[in-house]
Amino acid sequence: MESFFSFLEKRVDDCSSLLCVGLDPHVNDLPEPTAASARDFCLKLVKQTAPYAAAFKPNAAFFEVFGAEGWTALKQVIEAIQEESVRLGSMIPVVLDAKRGDIASTAEAYAKSAFDMLGAHCITLNPYLGKDSIEPFIQNSEKGVFLLCKTSNAGSMDLQNLLVLPPAADNPGPLYIYVAQLAQQWNEKNNVGIVVGATHPQIMSNIRAAVPDLWFLAPGVGTQGGELEMTLKSGLRKDGKGLLIPISRSISRAEKPGLAAAEIRDQILEIRAQMLSHGE
Repeated sequence: MESFFSFLEKRVDDCSSLLCVGLDPHVNDLPEPTAASARDFCLKLVKQTAPYAAAFKPNAAFFEVFGAEGWTALKQVIEAIQEESVRLGSMIPVVLDAKRGDIASTAEAYAKSAFDMLGAHCITLNPYLGKDSIEPFIQNSEKGVFLLCKTSNAGSMDLQNLLVLPPAADNPGPLYIYVAQLAQQWNEKNNVGIVVGATHPQIMSNIRAAVPDLWFLAPGVGTQGGELEMTLKSGLRKDGKGLLIPISRSISRAEKPGLAAAEIRDQILEIRAQMLSHGE
């Protein structure tokens, strides 16, 4: 049976990339503060960077700020990504960065909105409400989730680093390790991954040791201070996969976004090749 991560791995192989192009149409980057301008900003990025993108990650907030018209623009951007997928002959997954978190019928509605209405393939979720808040999103193995585990912001220390004593455990450990282990338990259909910030490389290494097979979405490289080589060394699986690196402003604000995406993709390939050749 196909699964979200089998689709993602195929795309990674097709484009030789672990780059996830972030689509964050900040109002300050737009010619004018409208939904149409946000849409056009993203459409240009999609067209120029699609050959190098293992995935695209539109941030819902930058579309929602324009109200109903923004929601329509987001749908149009996702449709454009699907058109590029057809043109390239390789499905480019869309990870909707929305960080949803709710229960029962509300969670079901969020899932239908993301997957059925917008056409996204994956969504970021807050796992704080527990497994029943995740289940509506993972019923279909072809749709995936990335659960917030250890986020890239400084404030993540407030809660995610707290020591907890899980059931049947002898010693307490960080909450982020417990979240990662829960994600591994819930990954029965190969469609559950976790968000692990690139700004915490040692913690990323610890999480990778705890869950050697899960896919990580690793925000924070570039503008937030995360370093590409250290992120790859900390988060890659032994097979050289398992790590999706979202980059937004370093590409969108470049003079030639397509060239910037190609260069980042090539840097990732070079570092990964060196690691694999040295058995790291």
